[in-house]
Amino acid sequence: MPVTPVRRRWRTVALAASAALVGLTAPALTAPSAGAATAPPAGVAGAAYDDTYYADAIGRTGPALKDSLHTIISDQRKLSYSAVWDALKVTDQDPDNSGNVILLYSGISRSKSRNGGNTGDWNREHVWAKSHGDFGTSTGPGTDLHHLRPEDVQVNSIRGNKDFDNGGSAFGNSGGSLTDSNSFEPRDAVKGDVARMVLYMAVRYEGTDGWPDLEPNDSVSNGSAPYHGRLSVLKQWHEQDPPDAFEKRRNDVIHASYQHNRNPFIDHPEWVESIW
Repeated sequence: MPVTPVRRRWRTVALAASAALVGLTAPALTAPSAGAATAPPAGVAGAAYDDTYYADAIGRTGPALKDSLHTIISDQRKLSYSAVWDALKVTDQDPDNSGNVILLYSGISRSKSRNGGNTGDWNREHVWAKSHGDFGTSTGPGTDLHHLRPEDVQVNSIRGNKDFDNGGSAFGNSGGSLTDSNSFEPRDAVKGDVARMVLYMAVRYEGTDGWPDLEPNDSVSNGSAPYHGRLSVLKQWHEQDPPDAFEKRRNDVIHASYQHNRNPFIDHPEWVESIW
């Protein structure tokens, strides 16, 4: 998808008048009916929070915007790692089957009851690899729902702690995702989701609250360093795959029912370019 039209739409949305503040109730889980109007651009939903949640960030750019967003989204409720199991059954519920969740990289709809560690189960995937900064699964970045997603156990293992980049080969249950010796490319439908989750983590965790200062870079060999790549590719994915209804609903549910904070790059996609 051409990049320029996407940016133009986001900038137009950013200039629109703020909408009335929406209620903090979880959106409906049902899929839109055939022929229903498409969801408005993400910034329209984000504008509903501009006079309240994002008030201190509006009008800022660059490092000042990043600092302001860090302060805003750091005000959150923290979950235990065990509580993440039940939360993911709500945040990632299949809109067409309330008994299932959608697996991030595979795109497979799998029973909520199949959470665990065996072949055929789904488990908790850390999109920002937990070894990048060595924060593990402790309460904090290791349990932050904004980057935790359900994934097939074997696919999760294949992704491991690889950085994100284009290229590689398909594998079992890949759903179109690819991998090679040092990187992982998610399927097209969630490339932007992955990018926005990584960039959320880079803003939320700045090394000021006992956790590592997480930052994106352009490397695919970050190991245990608190960096994740590749930034240039993540930015491309962010532009090519704008927030969809599933991602927006997920952001709303986390805000309303669990952590009470938001991923600002779902609400205001134009802020990625402003910061990076």
